[in-house]
Parts: sequence; C-alpha cells; structure tokens
Amino acid sequence: MRWRGREKSTHVEDRRGTSTGKVIGGSIGVGALLFILAYTLITGEIPTDLLKQTQLPPAQTQQTGKTTTENDELAEFTKVVLKDTEDVWAKVFRDELNRNYRPPVMVLYDGYTPAACGMANAAVGPFYCPADEKIYVDLSFFRDLKRKFGASGDFAIAYILAHEVGHHVQNLLGITRKVQSLRPRLSNREYNKLSVRLELQADYLAGVWAHHIEKMKHVLNEGDIEEAVNAAAAVGDDRLQKRHTGRVVPDAFTHGTSEQRVRWFLKGFQSGDIRQGDTFNATEL
Repeated sequence: MRWRGREKSTHVEDRRGTSTGKVIGGSIGVGALLFILAYTLITGEIPTDLLKQTQLPPAQTQQTGKTTTENDELAEFTKVVLKDTEDVWAKVFRDELNRNYRPPVMVLYDGYTPAACGMANAAVGPFYCPADEKIYVDLSFFRDLKRKFGASGDFAIAYILAHEVGHHVQNLLGITRKVQSLRPRLSNREYNKLSVRLELQADYLAGVWAHHIEKMKHVLNEGDIEEAVNAAAAVGDDRLQKRHTGRVVPDAFTHGTSEQRVRWFLKGFQSGDIRQGDTFNATEL
C-alpha cells in the first residue's frame, strides 16, 4: 500500500508511554487470553465480564518510556489508513445515504488502557467500542500478526483497521444496537448466528472501503488484496478453534469461517456498494 507522505488522521488519541503490559489489578489464565483474542480479532466488542478481572483504576497506570522506531512507523501507517477510512465513508454517507459521517477516534496504547467497554488489554488485539466510538489498538499486535497468524503485509493491517471501522459504520447506522437488543431473547446458539452475520457485514464493509480507496487515491500495490484475504482467512472461527482447541464447533462460531470472511470481504471489494452487504437477510452466508 502506498502510504508514505500522505495525509494522516487527526482523530487519534495517543496513550503510548502511559501504560504497561503488566497487569496489576488481577489475572486471567492463558486459555482465557486465547479466547479473548479469538473473540475480539474481528468483532467490535470485547467480553467485558471476563476483562473486568483485569480492570485497573487509571491511577495505577505506569510509565513505560519512549516507543520504538518500529512502533512509530506503525503508528504513522495506522493514522494514514484511518484518514483513508474517513475520506471514503464521508463520501459514501453523503452520496449514498444522504447523511453526515462522524469518524471514530483511534486510541493507541501500550499494554492496557481504560475503555468504555472495559479495560483494553494488549492480549485482545484491536477492537471497536461502540459505547465511546473509539478503536483501541496496541501496536504490538501488528508485529505479532505474521508470527502468530501467518498474515503479513501492510494491507493485512489496513484490512483489520477497516474492519473495526466497519463496526463503527454499523454503530452509526443503528445496526449494532438492534443486534444487541435481541440478545436477552435468544439462546446462545441463536445469538451466535446473529453475531456471525454482524461480523461478516463488517468484513463486507472493509471490502467496500478497499474498493473506494483504490478508486479515489490509487494506493493499492500488487498483492495487497491477497494480504487482506490472508488476514481474513487467518482469523476465521474454524481456523482459530482448530488452532486453540484442536476441534471445530460450528454452534460456537461468532465471526464466521475463514471461507465466509474472505468471500464477504471480496464481495464488498468487487461491488463497492454498501447496500449489497445485507448479511442479515442473506439466505446463504
């Protein structure tokens, strides 16, 4: 992705250097951390009940010192991508929905930081919190993306950020609220199916963004879409379950299979039409 020297977003809250990876106020097991990571990689929410075990008062935040040069470069890249999402969605909202787009704030942090959805922890990966309309990003996740999930390349990172912004779009359109309102009436199995549709729609919206940013700014390099596809496949429910538990339980899916995630991202990229991403009424996912 051609990003150097391009305009960066100003909707960024940089908390790096004011947090630490060491959790003082509680602890959770490795298995729980793996579950949280799998749950939040591609969703706009985090399992707050579990994360409350690690929540710390802001006064306990510790100084970690200067960030690395690598982190600074990643920070600059994410700011450019966020600006690209702002430009695309402002145009789509204006031209296709006759609405104004309100961009989210991206919070960069080290280790952990308070969020309206609970304590943001490096173990959970990037996530969107609808309660405060912020995307929380510990940049160390992106350095681990290739090593832990086999997804490399800058557009793999761009795809993940675009997916989180897709959750913001869903929030602005009232889709997130409608889905969450159904939770008390549904069994876990039924709600999981609804959650899958929500997540696949966010993948579709990430594809819509990629379609429009290429038309608007011509920033994609050869292989960029393949990088996004690899990242989408790497965090499918089936692959994550197989990796962490050795078996696949479809009834426990909350995000969609690798094949579904890739297919909906590519559908959004090919069409560029926000209206064709109605996963909730799709007869086949």
